[in-house]
Amino acid sequence: MIFLLIFVILFLCYSALIFYYWQGWRTIPHFNVNQPGHSVFVSIIIPARNEEKNIGELLQSLQCQTYPKQFFEVIVVDDHSSDSTVEIVSRFRDIKLLRLEDEAINSYKKKAIEKGIAAASGELIITTDADCIPLSGWLQIMVAYKEATNGLFIVAPVVFNCNSQIVQIFQAMDFMILQGITGASVFRKAHSMCNGANLAYERKVFFEVGGFSGIDQIASGDDMLLMHKIAKKYPERIHYLKSKDAIVSTSPMPSWKAFFNQRIRWASKAAHYGDRRIFWVLLLVYIFNFSFFVLLVAGFWNHSYWLYFVLAIVLKTLVELPFFTAIATFFDKQWAVKYFFFFQPLHIFYTVAAGLLGQFGLYEWKGRRVK
Repeated sequence: MIFLLIFVILFLCYSALIFYYWQGWRTIPHFNVNQPGHSVFVSIIIPARNEEKNIGELLQSLQCQTYPKQFFEVIVVDDHSSDSTVEIVSRFRDIKLLRLEDEAINSYKKKAIEKGIAAASGELIITTDADCIPLSGWLQIMVAYKEATNGLFIVAPVVFNCNSQIVQIFQAMDFMILQGITGASVFRKAHSMCNGANLAYERKVFFEVGGFSGIDQIASGDDMLLMHKIAKKYPERIHYLKSKDAIVSTSPMPSWKAFFNQRIRWASKAAHYGDRRIFWVLLLVYIFNFSFFVLLVAGFWNHSYWLYFVLAIVLKTLVELPFFTAIATFFDKQWAVKYFFFFQPLHIFYTVAAGLLGQFGLYEWKGRRVK
């Protein structure tokens, strides 16, 4: 009875949190370009390691941007690629190609971005990943939003494209939830969340906060940890750009192993968050999901707990469904709603496993074993 009471309290707190995010997401105004931005010089920084399958399509999409070509540059920083990434980049005219030096460090991606920014001429830095594809009006709306808000750090949406494989469908759905939480938390100034695949920030503020100094020993966190450093100094100048034209698409991990490695990498940042608000949110979510395991195990002694387990999954689904539906509608992936209930057990399992391994385990990233 004591455990059930604790579970009810956790459920109520979790429900309030989801409702808070749902209302926050719904409140974010959609940004429409009234007057296209054109007066800001932009440097697009792309760290790349063994991206021969993706980098060409990204660079081609950047050549098709509606933003005037004289107002932006593209900088690719190669992170010791052993495939034909460098050769492919070299085929594109007007692409600035840099290479990382050979040195033993833990965060190669941060070093690549740092090197790119040091060589950049733009007052506005936009980062994306080598496996991403933006729409043709991406730069146009990013700059227009920058000019409309005078934001120092702009978070923009990212979506996973997926095929019919279960591993890809699950990732696309899970990532949409993270994107909804990101938008709501940034808009409400609740805590620092973002994704490095679609970020914009002023070059001068990067140096003003010391860049990645103090967080450069952490393999991940080139996005959220930097965001928190800037948010501490300029909390009112952090913005979320809610616009379908600003969406950057990317591909999910090709296998369950790669997916778990990615999520473990993301979870590994949790202990380093300077923003304690997000730590308590993550702790609540983790304990709530872990309580499902307790219900499942308790069922071996008392079968009624299995009934509670199923009931709890149904209630969790009902609480999250309006939020997920709103996000799926924004990303034009309403088809995902019908799978939502069936993926709940898998989502609970991966949340607990990735959260645990992210704090205590090693993971593989871009062919490297890091912590």
